[in-house]
Amino acid sequence: MTLAQLIAQARTALTDAIAARQREQDALVALRSDPNLTEAAVTERVTARDTADAEVTSRQAALDELLAEQTREEEIAALSARITPAANRAPAYDRVARVGAEERTYRPDQDRRGAGFQGDVLAAFVGDYEARDRLARHMQEERTERGDRIRQTRAVGTGAFAGLVIPQYLTDMYAPQARANRPFADACRKHTLPTQGMTVEISRITTGSSVDNQSAENAAAAEQDMDDTALSIPVRTAAGQQTASRQSIERGAGVEDVILDDLFRAYGSRLDSTMLNVATVGLSNVATAVAYTDASPTTAELYPKVIEGLSGVEGSLLDQASGDNIAVMHSRRWYWMQNAMGTSYPLITQPGVVAQTLGANYAEAYGRGVRGILPNGTPVIVDNNIATNLGAGTNEDEIYLADRQECHLWEDPDAPVYIRAEQPKAGNLGVLLVVYGYYAFTFQRQPHARKIAGTGLITPTFTGV
Repeated sequence: MTLAQLIAQARTALTDAIAARQREQDALVALRSDPNLTEAAVTERVTARDTADAEVTSRQAALDELLAEQTREEEIAALSARITPAANRAPAYDRVARVGAEERTYRPDQDRRGAGFQGDVLAAFVGDYEARDRLARHMQEERTERGDRIRQTRAVGTGAFAGLVIPQYLTDMYAPQARANRPFADACRKHTLPTQGMTVEISRITTGSSVDNQSAENAAAAEQDMDDTALSIPVRTAAGQQTASRQSIERGAGVEDVILDDLFRAYGSRLDSTMLNVATVGLSNVATAVAYTDASPTTAELYPKVIEGLSGVEGSLLDQASGDNIAVMHSRRWYWMQNAMGTSYPLITQPGVVAQTLGANYAEAYGRGVRGILPNGTPVIVDNNIATNLGAGTNEDEIYLADRQECHLWEDPDAPVYIRAEQPKAGNLGVLLVVYGYYAFTFQRQPHARKIAGTGLITPTFTGV
């Protein structure tokens, strides 16, 4: 295993350790709502949390050692390149990158923004043979390291590059734009999209077996023929494009960075918004409504509606309920709830503040996972793809309550997206950039979701007690 692979493995282990530590912290905070809380239970949870803390520290130390070793190797390589006499330099063969033993063609330590990769994609279509060679080498590296997951490939020639896989490090390195992105989608249960077909088929049992008490000895046992119904889930394609002039690309500074950054984030926002809002199958349209009608809404009045909705979720799922419930709301609703006060204390705590409170705010940045918990321990996902123009007054938003394990999202494992570049307008000196991806989703495998809606969720006002 190469050093780069070891570092990637260490990063994954650290991410898993941090997630485990967060779960332990969530469980510890949730004890506050347990009416039968005991000192032993608290001690047990604190010990588990501290153990998870130690694991995070250990994983971070292991990653730091590997990163230090990588830095030292790069320093030695650079020093060697400077002091090797010209007559003794290695032949051209030894300067060719070899997958598994040499560094990748496109590397985050040398080009964090990916300008080299993007420039090569564009240059390849205006006749730059060296750029084509680098892209071909990159694709070979991807096939070697990611194996069967790289399915969409094509020989490099004088035609078009199709299905170029973006270097993995670039998917996390683009500068942020003012986009809602995909907080809810990232919280859903993930599946690998099938390699073929434009429909995902799931069988749902609609008529189950019957069991009854036997009426008498030797009497016939109860019998009911089982029946199922196919749930057909369409595979959707999210795509966007921009046509840039060759002048802007060849003589501009960072033009392709700006275009691709915007396309990537627009892709994530469209996927997430579709899952929430699309007609018929979006979460807003399949969730059963829990009405909250109030001309002067308050958090204290809203909270019982949350409990009512969660009760409906479990009542629908019965023994299929995982208990991994989430509440999804717009940021304006979350901050409005934090604004609520009791007679002398806030209803939701702030980080580092111990008070007589009913919930907790984790102060996570937007799109970074759970923002906090409600008084009964339900995690909150803040997502600004939730509409704020609902209701008769076109000024309402909604709160969604669902079992996370029954919010299913299928995505292609090779990306968030793919990229294709070509010249559709050669006569106009235009270069086309396209970002696209395939996905499917459903909340109807086990219909259960609830939404709180009504005049109680109009544009919030922020006032004191």
